[in-house]
Amino acid sequence: MEDFERQPNPARGEVRSTLADDLLHGAGQIADFVYGDPKQRRRVYYLVEKSHIPHFRLGAILCARKSRLIQWIEEQEARSTDGAGK
Repeated sequence: MEDFERQPNPARGEVRSTLADDLLHGAGQIADFVYGDPKQRRRVYYLVEKSHIPHFRLGAILCARKSRLIQWIEEQEARSTDGAGK
């Protein structure tokens, strides 16, 4: 008998996260995730050019992980609040 991976049961609150769920393809998707507007993709290109935003390329397509972007935003918030009291 083959071993099958048990499928998550959404009724019990179980969710299987996949790499595809974490990936954003293109500056438009990244802009929509970060700014809430895919039209802000020029801002994404600017941040990429200045190396401020975590990203990578799959061929010619600009990509980012949602989880890494959230971590980066939290780091920016921490820096901002750490320096505020000085």
